[in-house]
Amino acid sequence: MARMIMRVLLLGLLLVGPVAVHAQQVSVTPDVVYGHKYGMALTFDVFTPVNANGAAVLNVVSSGWRSAWRPHELSQRRYQPLLDEGFTVFAVRHGSSPKFLIPEIVPDLRRAVRYIRLNARQLGVYPSRLGVWGSSAGGHLSLILGTTSDGGDPSAEDPVLRVDDRVAAIVAYYPPVDLRAPARRDNPEITVERFPALGYDLSQAPLYSPILHVSVDDPPTLLIHGDADGLVVVANSHEMYAALQVSGVESKLLIIPGADHGFRGTDAVLAATAMVDWFVQYLVTRSAN
Repeated sequence: MARMIMRVLLLGLLLVGPVAVHAQQVSVTPDVVYGHKYGMALTFDVFTPVNANGAAVLNVVSSGWRSAWRPHELSQRRYQPLLDEGFTVFAVRHGSSPKFLIPEIVPDLRRAVRYIRLNARQLGVYPSRLGVWGSSAGGHLSLILGTTSDGGDPSAEDPVLRVDDRVAAIVAYYPPVDLRAPARRDNPEITVERFPALGYDLSQAPLYSPILHVSVDDPPTLLIHGDADGLVVVANSHEMYAALQVSGVESKLLIIPGADHGFRGTDAVLAATAMVDWFVQYLVTRSAN
């Protein structure tokens, strides 16, 4: 209990105030190219702590399905709770909206997982100890990765595409989980005008609705949502959790009372603590047993 209280206090300092503790030393490898698209590079940054434990978390850098570079010091501050536990963190960027739509975005993230698994030794991680974490659109994409993974294409010319894209654990903050027309009406703020990545043929929406792809072999999944979310209504996580439970997937739902979309202050601390504990449980403790 004392350790848990101390962790919450440290997370609070890291996330909502000046850092008053000595964080783990971290090396940053920027702009690792995991693929190319229309003549442009697809990249991720690697944050490796000095006490790396071989487990890794892929953070899907996506807000409204827009993916952008951000200064490393800002990213490291966000990732510090994971880094302090020994996790290597990959900040994965995908082809961004409005140029690219969801059917063009999802393959980028699949490729990132495949690339990391293929090059795990050089990256200092175990391919069987990869988790994925994202918020909002990033949470949606994390769930798509977890519920629709495949074993790779053994006949592919590209060696990356021969590798499977499975992850071992998922954490999704306030994710939209059903992109079909009726579900969009239940989330009136999620419109094509506001989120151009949704401007694909609506008949394809079931392919990108993770709630429709839940199966017993999905990885352990933690959903975190505020019950005052004004953008992605909290019913998304309730319904996703119910589907996971029905299918027998190890899962947990954390509802933060009064929290809106985009956790701040103590809400951010609570969510980060739960996220770190989930990855410790399923990427470190369980893997060691």
